[in-house]
Amino acid sequence: MTTTWRHLPASAREIAGAATEAVAAARDRDAGAYGPAVDRLTAADRAGLVLGGVVRLLLEETHPDGLDGDDVRQVLERCVRSAAQWRPEVDPHVLLVLLAGALGVYDPGDDDAPPDPAGIARHAPLLVADLLAAAGRPLEGYLTAAFAEVARTELHD
Repeated sequence: MTTTWRHLPASAREIAGAATEAVAAARDRDAGAYGPAVDRLTAADRAGLVLGGVVRLLLEETHPDGLDGDDVRQVLERCVRSAAQWRPEVDPHVLLVLLAGALGVYDPGDDDAPPDPAGIARHAPLLVADLLAAAGRPLEGYLTAAFAEVARTELHD
């Protein structure tokens, strides 16, 4: 974990550490490391909010002119194909929920089977790792920006 997160509360540092480990394990396709990191993410309150912010930032950067349905489909297909090679239980619906949630167009009330926090924690690092590979960038800056966004939102609420 980077020293730039030392100023964060313990709960945020836990999210940062677990997310960093889970995304690295997803990138490396390391099933042994992925499970414990995902368990940490599942237990970390608001991890989904932070990782959703990371996904949104990555989508904005990799699609500066905006996303259309074809772009979302391509991201979804690329991530599912890549993840299925080492995580055959990957659920395209959960990944789509993550994408739609990051874009602000997902309403869990309209979903007959909304994913639970554990499902989100199992899939978010797969999506983040895939988007990072497409962007050719490391996680740290996006995670820092997502924490800053959460802090700004909480300050204004």
